[in-house]
Amino acid sequence: MRVLRTAFLFAALFGLPMLARAAGAEGGHGEAHGGLPPDAPRVFKLGFFEVTNSMVVTWVVAAFLIVFARLATRQIREVPEGIQNFWEWMVESLHDFLEGIIGADLVKRTFWFFATVFIFILASNWFGLIPGVGTIGWGHPDAQGHMGHLSEPLLRGVNADLNMTLAMSMVFFLFWTVWALQANGPTGFILHIFGPKGDTTGFLKILMIAVFVLVGVLEVVSILFRPVSLSFRLYGNIFAGENMLETMTTLGGAAFGWLLPIPFYFMELLVGLVQALVFMLLTSVFTLLICQHDEEHGHAHGHGHGPGHGAAPAKH
Repeated sequence: MRVLRTAFLFAALFGLPMLARAAGAEGGHGEAHGGLPPDAPRVFKLGFFEVTNSMVVTWVVAAFLIVFARLATRQIREVPEGIQNFWEWMVESLHDFLEGIIGADLVKRTFWFFATVFIFILASNWFGLIPGVGTIGWGHPDAQGHMGHLSEPLLRGVNADLNMTLAMSMVFFLFWTVWALQANGPTGFILHIFGPKGDTTGFLKILMIAVFVLVGVLEVVSILFRPVSLSFRLYGNIFAGENMLETMTTLGGAAFGWLLPIPFYFMELLVGLVQALVFMLLTSVFTLLICQHDEEHGHAHGHGHGPGHGAAPAKH
């Protein structure tokens, strides 16, 4: 378990290689048209390893969560109070919420991941709304000499960087595969995707096998696209929110640049919470779908056959 947590922490803090930089370089020619650039500007470089401003913000958020958790659990009291009370309330609420969705058995194995993802994404989204994050930096003046949109923000939101959201999605895909193999085994995992469902015999069974093999191919394509959809959904919403706030600030000008974005800040607070919930719920439901079949199959295997198939008859 510690190895898995370390792997997630490494991928979450450092992300994948700078895949979005190519897209940012392509979009860099249009920076004068307004809006924040899609790539995160580089802060410094260590050999082949590039540290961007979004990675710096990621480390700040991770350090804050670690320190906060240590302070909340430093002196555990039987009757919690202060930040311990808040921390226990949050963890217990998440646990009860997930238990009602994926069940008590599955939540024991996966709660640490889903809770970490939710807390980290929520903290990252709300940290990105702190004034100055994504709104202070360098830009290019327009034709009238007025400063236009930012082209290189000093700090960048964590999930406004596609590398971060893609890294979390790929790490989930890795754990999803591990949990699926643990629940079903290699053979059961393949049968869950390609195996025919229902009790059929004869020619109809052969037909159903062919149909469900084709369905399994579509399911494999859907599974492979899940990390992409998860990463782009979170990235798109947070990146669009950053651009909207930056645009509202620019439209307000020097007099009302501080006032115009305020209503949108409250909306972005809600969006940050919703997106953290959506990511956690989708990943937990994906896990439930692959593991629930094993339980149903196990019950069918254990209770669906009569005594003639090896089950001992009940004694009264």
